[in-house]
Amino acid sequence: MSQKKLLLSFSDLVKQRHSVRKYKIDYKIPKEDLHEILEMAHTAPSAWNLQHWRVIVIQDSTRKEALISIANGQQQVADASAVFVILGDLEANLTAEAVYRPLVDDGFMSGETYAHILKDINQVYETQKAKARDDAFLNTSLFAMQLMLAAKSKGYDTGPIGGFQADRLIDFLHIPKRFIPILMIPIGISGKQVHPTVRLPLEEILINESF
Repeated sequence: MSQKKLLLSFSDLVKQRHSVRKYKIDYKIPKEDLHEILEMAHTAPSAWNLQHWRVIVIQDSTRKEALISIANGQQQVADASAVFVILGDLEANLTAEAVYRPLVDDGFMSGETYAHILKDINQVYETQKAKARDDAFLNTSLFAMQLMLAAKSKGYDTGPIGGFQADRLIDFLHIPKRFIPILMIPIGISGKQVHPTVRLPLEEILINESF
């Protein structure tokens, strides 16, 4: 059965989202909930609207068990209902035509502007490999945060994992060289009450105008 959608204000939503490490075992998330969460996350912003993210969804119990050692012994990847493996696109310029050509066809962009944008995008990706990598991490992280909030809005808990063996994950999931693993995000129903986390006072993180 699908989780009942929570009627939360945005303020309550962000305050109630916590990183969860203990999940109810054997809870299966309906396919329609997973799709709705991904659709909401997919509205995240990205540089040039290149949508640098790709997502591998893992629900098979055997595959989740295999992820434990790859995630350095973090049991939540097996206990959670599913694991989102979030990838960044190192060659996101290859999607530019699919993103911009429809705007030309529908009359929202001139052919001249289209050609100029594609030229600029390809030039950056051909000459600035470090920026291409940085963009893969930055823009995919925007997607990942939106995914976790979307999950919470549907009544599900998540917990991002950055501590994993990327090379082993690439081999295990046959990830092409074009993509780089950014995060693993287990999703499910919390199996344990989450304790509050300590946040630094706003005064310690806020810099007005300049250092």
